[in-house]
Amino acid sequence: MAEPGRFDPAALPPLRTVIARHGLQARKALGQHFLLDSNLTARIARAAGDLSGVHVVEVGPGPGGLTRALLATPAAEVVAVERDERCVEALADLGAAAGGRLRVVCADALEVDAAGLVPPPRAVVANLPYNIATPLLLGWLRSIDAFRSLTLMFQREVAERLAAPPGSKSYGRLSVMSQWLAEVRVVFHLPAVAFTPPPKVASSVVGLTPRAAREDADWAAMERVTAAAFGQRRKMLRQSLKGLTDTGDGAALAAAAGLPPTARAEDIDVAGFAALARAWQRGGAR
Repeated sequence: MAEPGRFDPAALPPLRTVIARHGLQARKALGQHFLLDSNLTARIARAAGDLSGVHVVEVGPGPGGLTRALLATPAAEVVAVERDERCVEALADLGAAAGGRLRVVCADALEVDAAGLVPPPRAVVANLPYNIATPLLLGWLRSIDAFRSLTLMFQREVAERLAAPPGSKSYGRLSVMSQWLAEVRVVFHLPAVAFTPPPKVASSVVGLTPRAAREDADWAAMERVTAAAFGQRRKMLRQSLKGLTDTGDGAALAAAAGLPPTARAEDIDVAGFAALARAWQRGGAR
């Protein structure tokens, strides 16, 4: 096996050559937008921190731009999950150059247990296909303690929602669920022109690390109360929470959680939603 850190991306054919050789025109149905700039892929790899001895899972490697950058780190291995068979074939040469540190799994990432692919310590580093980015993230959040970190590319609008504070226009269900379980930071932004083909939106790299301490709450309960509250985000809790109780008394449920019934979802922080989830369960969840 090649010594970690000795992999040299510069010794490989240019990515555009790989794309041409294997006919890797990006497919809209797969949400493909390839990042070919080696300076940017190296920056994403650095954003994941020190990967010495870490088993990295990458989703949607495409022709392998970010994969090359990850193999140039001291990561123990990189496991790339790719559903496009054209890309799997294109990654074969990269695997040979990686000296056993690259494994390609041909599968739909939504159907793969990322934590089950590799032993700890684990990290996910990926330029996510935007059409499945949010469900992938929610799946990883449910088992966030299995990972050392998640370093992920999103549409900039999604990234801003992940990190949004209470009271802001971007604050919503995704903000609460993410910030409840992880420390979230937007690392840097990328313009659409950085990709081939350019998407219609700008992108951002987001880092998520498991919280050492978090509010006590049940996942399903948090999903339910945030769905109810943000489903009618402009209405007061006394109205938006009515459907969660047999009596239709949303004000009583809010009060049981120590929240003002006149508050709106966008004003409630993570601790408030956790209290609401616990109160809902105590009251005989509907």
